[in-house]
Amino acid sequence: MKLVLYSDVKALGKRGDVVEVADGYARNFLLPRKLAGEADKGALAQLDAQHKAHARREAQELADARALATRLESAKLTVKSKAGESGKLFGAVTNADVAAALAASLSVAVDKHRIELDRQIKALGAYPVEIRLHKNVVAKAVVDVVPA
Repeated sequence: MKLVLYSDVKALGKRGDVVEVADGYARNFLLPRKLAGEADKGALAQLDAQHKAHARREAQELADARALATRLESAKLTVKSKAGESGKLFGAVTNADVAAALAASLSVAVDKHRIELDRQIKALGAYPVEIRLHKNVVAKAVVDVVPA
């Protein structure tokens, strides 16, 4: 029997896959638990529409991430922090501080977990920062740490 999976089934397939299974397995396990439905013309058309919508959404997210990356790479980020006379900071600048600077200067909300620092920032100066905006897009920005 040909079925469309409504959810992931271990050792059979992932949600949205069209699979061929034994009639008894379909009638006694998959269909009563609503893990799958029959693969008729309507179900296959609906599945195709869902795949197309997902592809459009993914393409739009990628385009938005690329546009944001160019905007971030050209922007000047400044983080103010308390520092001693030798230029050493009292504490460190974290990825949360960089996210707050992005929100303040560019009005862009970026999750702090997507910001990657090469090492801890414990002194004044300019430091490179990578911001993962999408699985295929990484923006490289420079953060300038200045005394408060």
